[in-house]
Amino acid sequence: MQNPKGKLFAIGGAEDKGSELEKGDIARNNLNFFELGILRHIVEEAGGPDIRMEVVTTASMIPNEVGENYLNAFGKIGCTNIGLLPIRNRADAMDKEYIERIKKCDAIMFSGGNQLRLSATFGGTEFLEIALSRYHDEKDFVVAGTSAGAMAMSNTMIYEGNAATAHLKGEVKITTGLGFMDDVIFDSHFEKRGRFGRLAQAIASNPSAVGIGLGEDTGMLIKEGNIMEAIGSGLVMIIDGHDIMHSNIADIPDGNPISIENIKVHFCEKGNGYLLKERKFIPDIKEYLKGETSSRGKLKKAI
Repeated sequence: MQNPKGKLFAIGGAEDKGSELEKGDIARNNLNFFELGILRHIVEEAGGPDIRMEVVTTASMIPNEVGENYLNAFGKIGCTNIGLLPIRNRADAMDKEYIERIKKCDAIMFSGGNQLRLSATFGGTEFLEIALSRYHDEKDFVVAGTSAGAMAMSNTMIYEGNAATAHLKGEVKITTGLGFMDDVIFDSHFEKRGRFGRLAQAIASNPSAVGIGLGEDTGMLIKEGNIMEAIGSGLVMIIDGHDIMHSNIADIPDGNPISIENIKVHFCEKGNGYLLKERKFIPDIKEYLKGETSSRGKLKKAI
């Protein structure tokens, strides 16, 4: 299959939207914003402050409040051509106006909240088919998601799992996500909420996939469905199960501790990269890509 031409931003969620922090657990779960530098990066990759951005607040239970906060946050970096898509159910997702808007925008962003609302609302709809088609076919089209919006980006999606019991088989629940990426599983608020165990169990059950644990105010910019660059101020953790040897997860009853041998972990800070297909950590992804471009140029001249 051809690599997608679009760009994907998967963000771990956070509360800093250029003003004071939101307070309380309810606000943390529903107002998943991130540092304005990441917002600016999204806008630049999509073509600059004059782009048309559509924000999907389906995952949130307080969509109006979340939408207004996005308008304010993007406005601070000069991006004011923002539309809000307050899609609450599958009937809304089939609305002709919303379908036309997704055909014409430069970027789409999925807010935080509950990722199962995203998969249950958009799965199999024309809205999602158009978004997927544009992501695969259009070079500058950007798909971004924060927190639940990031977790839903992959084909395999964690929708439930208590961090305290994630070492027990059956405690991590998985379903089908929106499908912008195959062979990855995203998790968000990664260190803050102690989610290493649940992503490790998800990868033990799906060792062909790579786990991407996104810290708050941190994310991954992914190009060509393969070239990943860590952005933001925190940590992205890569969990690779390709070389797992012993694993008991298929043989034990639910509720028993899992046992895994030879799982591989990478810690990524801003500027580090990872090549998904090659399963390769890159210390400085920009320098690496410059070298690749230079090598291709020399090869063309030699031919």
